[in-house]
Amino acid sequence: MINFNRLRVFYQAAKYLNFTRAAENLCITQPAVTAHLKLFEDNCNLKLFKKKGKRIYLTDEGQTLYEYARRVFEYEKEIDGVIEDMRKLKRGILRLGTTKTYARYFMPFLISRFREDYPHIKIHLDEGSSLDMNNSLLDFSNELAIIAMAGDNPDICFIPFSQEELIVVLSPEHNLAKKKAISLTDLAAEPIIMKEEGSGTRKVVVELFAREGVIPNILMETSNTEFIKELVQKGDGISFLVRAAVATELKVARLAAVPIKGKRVFLDVSIAYLKNQHLSPPAQAFLGILLKIAPREKSDQGIRAIMAETLSQWK
Repeated sequence: MINFNRLRVFYQAAKYLNFTRAAENLCITQPAVTAHLKLFEDNCNLKLFKKKGKRIYLTDEGQTLYEYARRVFEYEKEIDGVIEDMRKLKRGILRLGTTKTYARYFMPFLISRFREDYPHIKIHLDEGSSLDMNNSLLDFSNELAIIAMAGDNPDICFIPFSQEELIVVLSPEHNLAKKKAISLTDLAAEPIIMKEEGSGTRKVVVELFAREGVIPNILMETSNTEFIKELVQKGDGISFLVRAAVATELKVARLAAVPIKGKRVFLDVSIAYLKNQHLSPPAQAFLGILLKIAPREKSDQGIRAIMAETLSQWK
């Protein structure tokens, strides 16, 4: 097996055909160079250098080996450059997971900001239910996730990020749309288009009905928020959605929202990552941005408020 320290000595000596220069470059003595080369030749059972007067030359075997050694140490230099690029965030991959709502309404804004500082980092954005993204951390598919807590897990660290208000949305022509407020009993009689299993929204809504001892009438379940909005707009059912996800439809009256009597419902969204696991430099940089823009104290600030405040600071 090749001793790479001796190969390095051979490479330096062969490159400059000067043992003194090789010793200076390697910060060792000339006798040490001579000793390393003797051992290397003995190990190869080949004569690699020949001498004429005070000058040294490579044998044919030495020249052949030098060409391979040169490529090895050129790759070493290239590897050093790659390592330095990764340390300085000039190269790397950021693996993120989030819910479909955040992927659509928040991540483009945040990723654009990240890319201003780190344009060479490749980004892999995964989306799914909060439970799916929770599991993606556990199987190392993602390093960071912005999700609702779909369940406690001792291996995952959750840092509060935002609170999203969940509202009841229905068609403007729905008979409940004209009411000032509605009860959960009223809602239980309506067909509900529910977010999918594993969704943080679904967990909050199901727990809300359970506390009142009411069973919701779930007509359909889907992960597609846009599909839910279309069905609700057509009057095929009602739903619970994050206010930020329907802000446009509410503004132009394609959808209506009615408050629940005596209640405001919020979805707690967190930054999640594995405990006791090292985050890559891109993940550390992205986490730093998230922590900078997260509200200092718990409040009902949703993504739109955070975005507006952050944009004003950046400007």
